Order: sequence, then C-alpha cells, then structure tokens
Amino acid sequence: QVQLAESGGGLVQPGGSLKLSCTVSGIYFRWYYMGWYRQAPGKQREFVAGISSGGVTNYADSVQERFTISRDNAKNTVSLQMNNLKPEDTSVYYCNADRASIGTSHWGQGTQVTVSS
Repeated sequence: QVQLAESGGGLVQPGGSLKLSCTVSGIYFRWYYMGWYRQAPGKQREFVAGISSGGVTNYADSVQERFTISRDNAKNTVSLQMNNLKPEDTSVYYCNADRASIGTSHWGQGTQVTVSS
C-alpha cells in the first residue's frame, strides 16, 4: 500500500518560516520524481517545487528564492523549507510521487499552511 504522509503545516505570521515533510512508503522511492503542490480555496492545484532522484530541483516562479526542496533517498522523505512566507502562500500543500514513464502518480492527504497576522 502506497502512503505519503505530510507533516509540518500550521499557522505562521507573514515573513515567517515553516518546514513541511513527507514520508513515503510502499514504493521504491528512488524511482520517483518528488514534488510539492498546493491548492487554495476556489483555485486549481498548482506546482510548487520538484526534485529528481539525483537532486535536480525545479520551482514555481512565485516561490523561487524563498522555498527549498530536498530529499533523503535513504529515509524516503522529501521536505520543503519555506521562508519569508506571504499571505498568498496560504494553501493546502500536497506531496506527490510521480513516475511518468509508467504513468503512475501518488498523492498525500495534504497539510494546511496558513500565513496570517
């Protein structure tokens, strides 16, 4: 059974930081491209950041220079360090494991991030 378990969400003031983590089980982690997505109320889910098994990263323009994605292939975890958070970062954040070569994609249940004073 594939499981992606996110943690680390919460309420933070503008300019603050949070670190999200996602622990993955049930798949061979190294084979998967790992990503973070977010979805705000009334909006479509959007890509935030991604990282290949070899550590190549990709970011949405809106989070470039503020967010950092990392992965630990030995621990089957992927993390998202979020700095200088803005109210517009408020969303449910989802962890994703994708293996496009076989058309497989797995999602976590999501964790709420709220940026507000």
